[in-house]
Amino acid sequence: MLWIAIKYLTTAAIVVLISEVAKRSDKLGALVAALPTVTILALIWMHIEGQGTEKLSNHAFYTFWYVLPTLPMFLIFPYLLTKYPFGVTLLISCVVSIVCFAVTNFVLKQFGVNLL
Repeated sequence: MLWIAIKYLTTAAIVVLISEVAKRSDKLGALVAALPTVTILALIWMHIEGQGTEKLSNHAFYTFWYVLPTLPMFLIFPYLLTKYPFGVTLLISCVVSIVCFAVTNFVLKQFGVNLL
């Protein structure tokens, strides 16, 4: 139980740190947020908990393919935010990410990579 609490507290502290840095500097906050901290933490936790190299390797491999369809959201979000309220912008951005994910999944299936 203590181990789970340590994992939660460490992970939460990093998220809070990112949001605090972003309050002070847009660019630095974005840089820190863009770092794959969540993936690195997940890999560390998995390694410490004794997951095998295949499990760690698969996690990193699939994370790469899941990140790609989310990238367009970061381009359209700032544009949409100037035209629509935050909630609408976030909803549209999420729908675009889902559509991009579906397209990515379809294309990757042609190459033998199944994301679902």
